[in-house]
Amino acid sequence: MNEKLEREREISKAIIAFEKEYMGRGPIDAKTVIIEDMVIVRLKGVLTAAEHKLAEVQTENRGCYLIKQVRQELIESGRHLLDAVVADILKIQVVSLHTDISTKTGERIIVFTLTEAPCLNPDR
Repeated sequence: MNEKLEREREISKAIIAFEKEYMGRGPIDAKTVIIEDMVIVRLKGVLTAAEHKLAEVQTENRGCYLIKQVRQELIESGRHLLDAVVADILKIQVVSLHTDISTKTGERIIVFTLTEAPCLNPDR
């Protein structure tokens, strides 16, 4: 099996588990791509029903702002868990984590930067 695809799937499964356990609800879909020294994770359907309602609040986009702020705080407080999962799967340390969530589509993007590009055999 392709080692790169296998690691990408492992990371997707681990992030889904994190979202379910730590955030209280998992995404409906997840896709991970490893590009050089970056791991990019795209999660679909992460907003709860309550967050969808809050996103509809149009007063100076207050609802959207609150959702983004709360989600950012939650990710930051659990970041050590995410970094550890990626480092364990790839055997490379995580340098930084960047994330944003769309209150319109319910998608979250997470980008991990690594100390180096993983050596993954595409034909293994």
